[in-house]
Amino acid sequence: MAASPNPESPTPNPGSSDRIAFIGGGNMARSLIGGLVTRGVQGDSIRVAEPVEAAREALAADFGVAAFATGTEAVDGAGAWVLAVKPQVLRQVCEALAPQARAQRPLVISIAAGITSAQIARWLGGDDAATAIVRCMPNTPAMLGAGVTGLYATPAVDGPGRAQAEALLSSAGKTVWIDDEAKMDAVTAVSGSGPAYVFLLAEAMEDAARRQGLPDDTARTLVLQTVLGAARMLTESEEPPAELRRRVTSPGGTTQAAIETFERGGLRALVDEAIGNAAERGRQLSAAND
Repeated sequence: MAASPNPESPTPNPGSSDRIAFIGGGNMARSLIGGLVTRGVQGDSIRVAEPVEAAREALAADFGVAAFATGTEAVDGAGAWVLAVKPQVLRQVCEALAPQARAQRPLVISIAAGITSAQIARWLGGDDAATAIVRCMPNTPAMLGAGVTGLYATPAVDGPGRAQAEALLSSAGKTVWIDDEAKMDAVTAVSGSGPAYVFLLAEAMEDAARRQGLPDDTARTLVLQTVLGAARMLTESEEPPAELRRRVTSPGGTTQAAIETFERGGLRALVDEAIGNAAERGRQLSAAND
């Protein structure tokens, strides 16, 4: 697996046959659309299906895209389809689009957690080997352009298709290609759900700071800037996390007292179990929606 820095990722060059259709206009779709428009993709080459009228109007006003009430309208003439709906409704959405999928043979890009490429291909009326599908798992920092996305491509996806999918998702952060689709559940468990783990730690640190007598605003500022600064050190330094931790842990000092408490409490085993459970839930979602 290799991360792909944003500046080196190709940008789609939409034409009449290269229009991009988003099925679903929620927060993640808005983030991706905004990233594409910022990179110079013309809004009129992007089509969005969104059932809520107010949301359609907002998408058209904010990005200059063509917004439609139904997916069948949005995908007309689009060479790439982005499935940006909840996993629970994806089967219904795909089955409604199956006739057009067979006729247009688009590149299908799915950001639905837990739904396999084989399921999507079947619901679209094709098969996994012949249907060009890129399955993606972005995370919520994508809304700030600071996300990371794991991508898996079926054998039917050619080089230009992979480049287009990478360009689309890299508009919201870095990308990592996965060779084995079975590992996408692990991607979901680590990075897709991962921001919530950091939020939980920040929440717990704020609570502890208040119990130590710090005012609410002081506790929040201390925790948020500490998390931000640590994240920057992790991303901007070439050192592994263990080495960065060692450098701020003086023998017999305050940090060591805290780290030893975490270790005695089984933090590593708990994180391992939590990520394992999240990955298993991804597999369950796939089975439940089959």
